[in-house]
Amino acid sequence: MTRRTPLISSAELAATLDDVTVLDVRYQLGGPPGREAYEQGHVPGAVHVDLDSVLASPPGAGGRHPLPGVEEFQDAMRAVGVSNDRPVVVYDDWQGRAAARAWWLLRHHGHPDVRVLDGGWTAWRAAGLGAETGSARVPHPGTFAVSSEPGMPFVEAADVLGVDVLLDARAPERYRGEVEPIDPVAGHIPGARNVPTDRNLDERGLFLPAEDLREVYAEAGAVPGADVAVYCGSGVTAAHDVLALEVAGVRAALYPGSWSGWVADPTRPVERG
Repeated sequence: MTRRTPLISSAELAATLDDVTVLDVRYQLGGPPGREAYEQGHVPGAVHVDLDSVLASPPGAGGRHPLPGVEEFQDAMRAVGVSNDRPVVVYDDWQGRAAARAWWLLRHHGHPDVRVLDGGWTAWRAAGLGAETGSARVPHPGTFAVSSEPGMPFVEAADVLGVDVLLDARAPERYRGEVEPIDPVAGHIPGARNVPTDRNLDERGLFLPAEDLREVYAEAGAVPGADVAVYCGSGVTAAHDVLALEVAGVRAALYPGSWSGWVADPTRPVERG
């Protein structure tokens, strides 16, 4: 039996558009609001989801993008038409980095069928596929119900140092502590190995084939059956590595607080270099 990939191509989405719920999760750190880009053009029928207000709680001791409350997330997903018995496709214009956060949250809360549009909005437009402008109308609220059993694993700060293979998804210079443009402390969690999200993609911004991703992550010790967890700056782009690992057949946990949550406690150790 062929394992189902968590990715979907533009052609496959176009062929099944009437049978899925599409969420537009356009977002870029420090960039213009995703809502503006969405209204200028989006996949037909797609509903915009704001990362900061829907896919995260307000910044605090848990980091810059703590996980949203369970009931708040459930209500937000129902409002955009998500139901457990209807497949969901999520996309962005950031090569999947924001869409992966939505994918992870939905899977974590028990939705059985969520996929990320490979290449996102860029790939959709490059394929010459249609677009809508303005805001899509949600025909009726969804019935999404969160599960009591997490569908995707996660780790808290207290458990991070005990993970066998801890991966840092940030750019190499941030991992090494040479620069830190956002958080108050530079460096990385002791023992972490760096697999930046760029390594998941080819020159077109599409995810590498599964066999290539297996090679990328095997270099860092992340192989099937290993105890693996991933973090980034605030818990958003780490989901991109988790998604790539899922494509490669490796189940990995997310550390949602990530570096911003880790350094919120000055007693926690930091490595550089």
